Amino acid sequence: MYSLSDKKKKKKFKFDYILFCSVFMLSIFGIIVLCSATATNPSGSRMVMVQIASMILGIGICVVLNFLDYNIFKSLSTLLYIFGILLLVAVLRFGTDILGSRRWLIIPVINMSFQPSELTKIFYILFISKHFEKLSKEFNKKTIIKIFVFTVIPVLLIFRQPDGGMALTYLFILFVITFVHGIPYKYIFAGIPAAIASLPLVWKFVLKDYHKIRILSFLDPSLDPQGAAYQVNRAEMTVGSGQIWGQGLFNGTQSQSLEGVPVKESDFIFTVIAEELGFIGSVLLISLILLILFRCIYISWKSKDIYGAYVSIGITAMLAFNFIQNIGMNIALLPVSGVPLPFVSAGGSAMVTYYIAVGVVMSISMHRERGMFEPSG
Repeated sequence: MYSLSDKKKKKKFKFDYILFCSVFMLSIFGIIVLCSATATNPSGSRMVMVQIASMILGIGICVVLNFLDYNIFKSLSTLLYIFGILLLVAVLRFGTDILGSRRWLIIPVINMSFQPSELTKIFYILFISKHFEKLSKEFNKKTIIKIFVFTVIPVLLIFRQPDGGMALTYLFILFVITFVHGIPYKYIFAGIPAAIASLPLVWKFVLKDYHKIRILSFLDPSLDPQGAAYQVNRAEMTVGSGQIWGQGLFNGTQSQSLEGVPVKESDFIFTVIAEELGFIGSVLLISLILLILFRCIYISWKSKDIYGAYVSIGITAMLAFNFIQNIGMNIALLPVSGVPLPFVSAGGSAMVTYYIAVGVVMSISMHRERGMFEPSG
């Protein structure tokens, strides 16, 4: 016969099969689509093998993190944040240039590249969540300033690479956690005009020329139909050609063409899904995405403390922004930004990072007791 405390312990340590299986199914779905997207690419087999290896590594890390108490991450968050910033600085000094961007570092021993800004997202969430926890206990203007500064540092370093889509991810994470926390309205009303007033300065001094071209081409594709707007026009046409059931894996007219949508293995992989698996395949993808996001929100709601809630919300915001931005630019609703589709787009760094994020959320789920927002009765 179990005592009440035994029942609590049994409930406390419970593997979150819903979240894990949802992410695993999305990853398998992504690998299948990636096989089709890279079928005509000479390096396609290598891309798929790297993706599979990254998924296996990510799953291993995810399971280990799941069994660790997430308060360990809280105690290490300052060191992790500093380490992440040092990695971002190292990218600017020692990084590898690919297509005009310096976003990757080479790991010498295994001669593999990874993108530090992906991993630093997790460190950033763990770190600022600790400061929002302090803010929830006692409202302090100094803490607000610290949060702002700790956000600006990685954002500016990432803009230098340049990687506007990644920088916007950090800002979106901050916005969502701030919204959930509930900053006094006077600060919000003061911040809105300040943000609007800063737009001309951002346009002139922060955005690179190619950022401006992408935004202008998104607003008016006729400005450069064979240049910056080419990807958007091709993507929109490819998505529409899939109709209800799609043309079948490895049979997409545009997806299997060398002159089809550029970067279809990563930035525009959703076009492959829409063309070859049609509306049905797209709905299946989006259903898995929504299941993952709502599960993360549920875990945040059930978190035993405010820190776990903020971390889970921050990771949910990160995933949601990447999902929305990637699919949005594939269907011409948002400007092209180079943000990958989580668990689907080719990219070892991103795959491992997303599994680390899921591992942290699963740790919060496993070590929860009565939810922080639940009544005690």
